[in-house]
Amino acid sequence: MSKKPTPTTRKKPAKTAGLLGLGLDNSDGHKRITQGDQFVLVGGSEETHGRMTETTLKTFEELKRRDKRLETVDPRELAEIVHKSTPR
Repeated sequence: MSKKPTPTTRKKPAKTAGLLGLGLDNSDGHKRITQGDQFVLVGGSEETHGRMTETTLKTFEELKRRDKRLETVDPRELAEIVHKSTPR
């Protein structure tokens, strides 16, 4: 009979989080992929991929400015940050 770990001995898995950007408007045949520690951006036209990259970088800068981490930021706050970071 195996013993079940008690709540005090069971380790919680570390939270992980990441952003995925997917551009669907590519018609020039180029394969665009941009990766970072917590994000992957794939596809899109040159313009779309550039906008995704800019938005993502600004989002992580704003998280850092607010002293927040992607793993712990409230989803509503993250949505507000992404919206604020999107180039117009």
